[in-house]
Amino acid sequence: MPSSVVRAFSDPDEYAASIRNSKAEMTVTGRGQFSAKLIQVDFHRLWIQRFSESLPRIAHSAHMGRAVVTFRTQPGPSLLWSGAEMRPTNIVRHSERESAFQHSSGSTSFAAMSVPVEDMAAIGSAMAGFNLRPPKDMLIHTPAPRAMARLQRMHAAAGQLAKDAPEVIAHPEAARSLEQALIEGMVDCLSSGEVREDRSAQRRHSLIMHRFRRAVEENPEQPLYIPELCMAIGVSDRTLRVCCQEQLGMSPKRYLLLRRMNLARQALRDGFPDTTSVTEIATQFGFWQFGRFAGEYKSLFGEAPSATLHRPRWQ
Repeated sequence: MPSSVVRAFSDPDEYAASIRNSKAEMTVTGRGQFSAKLIQVDFHRLWIQRFSESLPRIAHSAHMGRAVVTFRTQPGPSLLWSGAEMRPTNIVRHSERESAFQHSSGSTSFAAMSVPVEDMAAIGSAMAGFNLRPPKDMLIHTPAPRAMARLQRMHAAAGQLAKDAPEVIAHPEAARSLEQALIEGMVDCLSSGEVREDRSAQRRHSLIMHRFRRAVEENPEQPLYIPELCMAIGVSDRTLRVCCQEQLGMSPKRYLLLRRMNLARQALRDGFPDTTSVTEIATQFGFWQFGRFAGEYKSLFGEAPSATLHRPRWQ
């Protein structure tokens, strides 16, 4: 049965865990209080999501078995996917089971649409006469302006219905009509305009970043250092810095520091004051200058580590 949900978040981990069809990890890179809004609508075959985030962040996401397209819903600070910028005039067609970094440099809003892979293949064959199965590498389409504007309007209308009139989406026939219009708009975008393929250098950088991510995942709570990473990945320090600057918007050292800060914050939120100490958690994530850790933590998250630890767990 068609359904919809509208949610607001102040915790980036809860937000990342709520994203459909994706295993995501989010590292907030801007200072202040994070907030996000997520609208999700499930039709019969089509799933759509609308995202709005208040702070810059780096996310690593892995799609899980559906054909996915994404696009921006309004202009704003840069939004990069695997080092390629998403623009309001573009639509990104993702590879099946893609695993990639996404980097925003400020508050941002974007949208996603997905259908089962076999359905996308059948839709492409029937409606456009060509193969719309997920590509081997990410593709960026620049549709005709009319087609892109129409898809953005329909997607926004579906999101507004989820907020104001969810009973309309829950009605099977109304949902079917809207779903078919959205699918038609998506195919219209993918079958018009120009297509830019992933460059060979960018493809190589994505492979390096995949190895970088794997090394990070294999040591989820262990501090990682650049010499060890370069040896594990098999690249020079300079190459790793170039790839991270391209796809993360910062050096690998800065990303690893911020990631450890976010993991420490999660551990503090999950800890119990009577059995856990700030010093214990700071040490666990490789911080040994405790005054510096506390200052950087407060600057990044807007509160002292002890305040996070003592906050009631339901907040």
